[in-house]
Amino acid sequence: MPARIRLPRSPAPSPVLVVGSVAYDSIETPHAKGERILGGSASYASLAASYFAPVQMVGVVGHDFAARDRKKFERREIDLSALQTDETGRTFFWRGRYHENYNRRETLELELNVFERFHPRLPASHQSARFALLGNIRPDLQLHVLDQLTENPFVVADTIDIWIETQRDALMQVLHRASLTVVNDTEATKLTGESNAVAAGRALRASGCRTVIVKKGEHGAVLFHEDGLFALPAYPVTELRDPTGAGDTFAGSLLGYLAARGDTSFAALREGMGYATAVASLTVEAFSCDRLASAGCAEIRRRRRELSKMTRF
Repeated sequence: MPARIRLPRSPAPSPVLVVGSVAYDSIETPHAKGERILGGSASYASLAASYFAPVQMVGVVGHDFAARDRKKFERREIDLSALQTDETGRTFFWRGRYHENYNRRETLELELNVFERFHPRLPASHQSARFALLGNIRPDLQLHVLDQLTENPFVVADTIDIWIETQRDALMQVLHRASLTVVNDTEATKLTGESNAVAAGRALRASGCRTVIVKKGEHGAVLFHEDGLFALPAYPVTELRDPTGAGDTFAGSLLGYLAARGDTSFAALREGMGYATAVASLTVEAFSCDRLASAGCAEIRRRRRELSKMTRF
């Protein structure tokens, strides 16, 4: 069994179902470049969640997917039985560039490849998942996954700008069925028209989203829940290398923590955000999933303790 963070007085963790993209990225930042490195929402979220609970990954890769990258998942004992391999094409590919402050990025090249034909099919062993993460795939596919789940699970839903612009109706169906909506501040603005993160979070709840987290990058995240509002700053990172996947890491860590606790209350969500913030800080310190995959439980616990000290008064 891979090393996991042991939480006091918690039951054996339920498996976490993660549905999303597995990709190769080529990334240019103001300081360095990474060529054809492992990426994708399912990759980051699955590795992050695996520090807390068993993970079942659902996605698709092409004939070019390297054995060394598959081993990164296998070392964390992530269940890859529903990771499809489509031999007719190549793995989803994205090339992008971050600008000086890392707050803005541009897409230089996008090749959907086998991901264009991805239609997630859950084996019977995955349909009974009690905790599920819908990564930023098309909303109609997210709805297809929801229709296959049988146990009324706690569902975290993520999205990106393109689906807000092109599949808003289907996306709102997903967000209204999800237990927790996790979006960044730009996405929250597009969904609500509110430029203020607090107003946007409240507007999303008023529109029918049960619980909402609005991520604000280096400024932390805000939780909107029927029992109250909670804000947490980001863990201070001095060696920012690549912010790709930080949001997916945050969502995966948070859901893994909730599954390990067997608790989805307001209190558990607040505690989970502390761990999720700590784990996400690892992702941005290196290209791809490398730092996330290798950091270890001790470093995550250390950062979680530091964050707790910094935010207590």
